[in-house]
Amino acid sequence: MNNLKSSRRQFVGSSIFGLLAVSIPNVTYASSIVSDAKLNPQPNNRYPSIDDEVVNEVVGKSHFDIDTVKKLVDKRPELARASWDWSFGDWESAIGAASHVGRRDIVHYLMSKGARPTMYTYAMLGAFDIVKAMITMTPGIELQPGPHGISLLQHARAGLRMKDTMSKDNINNSEKLIDFLRAFKAPDTKTYTALSESEKQKYLGDYRYGDGENDGFSISLNMRKMISLGKLGKSGGGLIRVEEHKFLYNGISSVYITFQLENNRVKSLTVHEPDLVLVAKKV
Repeated sequence: MNNLKSSRRQFVGSSIFGLLAVSIPNVTYASSIVSDAKLNPQPNNRYPSIDDEVVNEVVGKSHFDIDTVKKLVDKRPELARASWDWSFGDWESAIGAASHVGRRDIVHYLMSKGARPTMYTYAMLGAFDIVKAMITMTPGIELQPGPHGISLLQHARAGLRMKDTMSKDNINNSEKLIDFLRAFKAPDTKTYTALSESEKQKYLGDYRYGDGENDGFSISLNMRKMISLGKLGKSGGGLIRVEEHKFLYNGISSVYITFQLENNRVKSLTVHEPDLVLVAKKV
């Protein structure tokens, strides 16, 4: 009996030490997993590409918010070269965004971080000699629209929006470039057939092509009072009328939108892309 008790005590004791021997490393290992989880949060679904939300934010903020742009780009300078497709291939870079709104301060900051300036950037900066050389080397390039279909001449004009921060030479060069582009008959604004107020009202509203939360478009008026197409509940790119009830999307030459009417009321819209035709019904 004593031998049996002794054996039991030895078994329990050895079992406890055995459990401790097994559990202590496991606890340490488990702690390391928790610690690693804190150091390595779940990456975005496009990792190792930079998160789309961050790219969208830096390009969007480059239109007007230098403080947020600096906060994002100081931490990750690669974002100075970020580009975003607003819809249907309407690509815009961070420096392109700052360029067409005349934000010289944001443009100079992005360039200091590695952004690649384009002809439209130099037009906004009033770099007369550079823009002239580009046009001389590639005649007709001045007619190519920039982001959102905004012309080279409009970029040059935007360069004078921060006139109070510019030197006299900067101002003279910008004005010289504007005159130069006018002489080249570079387009000033997008050419389209204007819609009357009553015509605009026909198209306004939401259109759905599926049952998903985001399966649809909203047609609304943008800041320039043009009808525009965006995701449901959001603003989007301007629609340029080329024929009755037929529109180009924001200067994108390969995408157009048509509207279908019944008894003079809009019933649906159709998006025509090179490899896709999508119908959305008005709700």
